[in-house]
Amino acid sequence: MNRIRLASLPFASLLFVGSLLLSFAAQAALPTYKLIIKDGRFEPETITVPARTRFKIVITNQGPGAEEFESKKLRKELVIAEGVTRSLVFAPLKPGRYRFFGEFHPDTAQGYIVAK
Repeated sequence: MNRIRLASLPFASLLFVGSLLLSFAAQAALPTYKLIIKDGRFEPETITVPARTRFKIVITNQGPGAEEFESKKLRKELVIAEGVTRSLVFAPLKPGRYRFFGEFHPDTAQGYIVAK
């Protein structure tokens, strides 16, 4: 019985490493878009993404001060300190226009994700 368990250990390890590599490959293949927060505004204000495709937005806050990326419709919320870069991965979206905003500068920090 111990021989069977020992013999299956390399196979299980190989499966684990293989699934880990596939996970990294899938993550690397995500379409990625950059979003800058600067002076209480998002740049660009509109990000166009392919509909029905997972994607990632890399957000860098150039300041001054912290800002929050928030989208009620997409159920995403992320506070980003000045000088920090963070990422958000989005599930596939139906075609449409999805609003996001910065809660700390609601009058100026506004934008849209457009899925086509």
